[in-house]
Amino acid sequence: MRMDFVEEIEAVIPSLRRYAHALVHDRAAAEDLVEDCLRRALARRAEWQPGAAVKTCMFRILLNRYRDRLRQAPVRPTLVDTPPPPRLADRLARRAAHPAVHDVQEAIARLPADQRVALLLVMLEGMSFDEAAALLSISRQALIARLARARAALARMTASPTPRQSIA
Repeated sequence: MRMDFVEEIEAVIPSLRRYAHALVHDRAAAEDLVEDCLRRALARRAEWQPGAAVKTCMFRILLNRYRDRLRQAPVRPTLVDTPPPPRLADRLARRAAHPAVHDVQEAIARLPADQRVALLLVMLEGMSFDEAAALLSISRQALIARLARARAALARMTASPTPRQSIA
């Protein structure tokens, strides 16, 4: 039995939240992005075609809203060195316990947007190359190239420097 439109959207919400959080690295901003995506999908409910891949459409809406926000965002302010608030101090302590995970998260955040978006669709959301390429409106080969560049950049950013060996 086929789920109705709203049930299909509800089933995708956890994936949308996970992906939005991975894109923006801020829980409140991610929730706003998902809410905006859901609002847009429901407002255009009458335009949906029967049998359309709801998950793919929802991810496309989310990604388009994310890109819109990037274009509208003001230049990022320079960070000032201030003591972290208590909750942040707890998070920093947890990060210190798992430095490799934190390093990878930071490296992913520094990837160019097109590479980060592709990498997260495939690695985090488990989409196939064909699904991710269709969602991004690029060829499968272009997606594979983006993934290769993203993986190479991650390898460079997270590589441990090798200690110099002394010549004795």
